[in-house]
Amino acid sequence: MPHCELQYSDDLQIDARAILAEVEAIILAHDPDAGETKGRAYPAPIFLHTHFKATLSLLSNPHRDAQFVAALQRDVVAALSAHLPRPCWMSIDITFSTPHYHTVFLE
Repeated sequence: MPHCELQYSDDLQIDARAILAEVEAIILAHDPDAGETKGRAYPAPIFLHTHFKATLSLLSNPHRDAQFVAALQRDVVAALSAHLPRPCWMSIDITFSTPHYHTVFLE
């Protein structure tokens, strides 16, 4: 189950909820079995230079190879850049959880 965290300077007028939903849709387009993407957005009231960073964390799987990451990154960059005003620094980081990562849905 992926995670997506958005960190950005709060001078950006963006729809973080829409961005998170779009990232989830992109992940599912690349990997239909990925599951729900847990998303969080952290606007920073104190910052230096307008910027936006998205961190995507995925479980490590054999099919999530370098080609998978390159295609996912290409689509995420294209989608997120469409949401951001100019000028703005944008960073995208795709990471994989360690073998010790554990997640469970508590009911």
